[in-house]
Amino acid sequence: MAEIRVTNPDWVRDVVDFDCLYPDDDARVRVAVALARENVLRATGGPFGAAVFEGRTGRLVGVGTNGVVRLNNSSAHAEIVALMTAQSKLESFTLRGDGMPAHELFSSCEPCAMCLGATLWSGVTRLVFAATREDATRLSFDEGPVFPESYTYLEQRGIAIERGRLRAEATAVFDLYLERGGPIYNGGRGS
Repeated sequence: MAEIRVTNPDWVRDVVDFDCLYPDDDARVRVAVALARENVLRATGGPFGAAVFEGRTGRLVGVGTNGVVRLNNSSAHAEIVALMTAQSKLESFTLRGDGMPAHELFSSCEPCAMCLGATLWSGVTRLVFAATREDATRLSFDEGPVFPESYTYLEQRGIAIERGRLRAEATAVFDLYLERGGPIYNGGRGS
């Protein structure tokens, strides 16, 4: 039986300061966008990055880069990897356990259908993203069945959502990806 490993590229340790506190939403979104940019510049994956922070302190708990092509794994989206690394670090299947601080997911792009589902089950209390679904679609990525009702469902379950924070910085990474000829994998579907 084949072993399944989901990892970030080695360069992540050199780019992200895990000892720094990220005091505000702009700083936190910029971590996700920096991961996406470096993933493109270093040709290690798609133009997507994500990070999980403690909401109140700004302590970085986990990060993710898109590794679909690098890992031969269609579920290795940045948000999924960030949630997995955070849960592994905390040794908990949920980020909303008893005695835990509130955790928040920051993404360089609006989550696809799979990542939105993972957001719900992860235990985060807030989702903030930069680029939008329309921006990803411009690159021919198919984000799947995400509807306004999808966000209503999350909000009804206590997940606050903020859209389009530092959108221009994130869409610049998309432009870079197009310029470099990055693959639109899965036949034009995925993120």
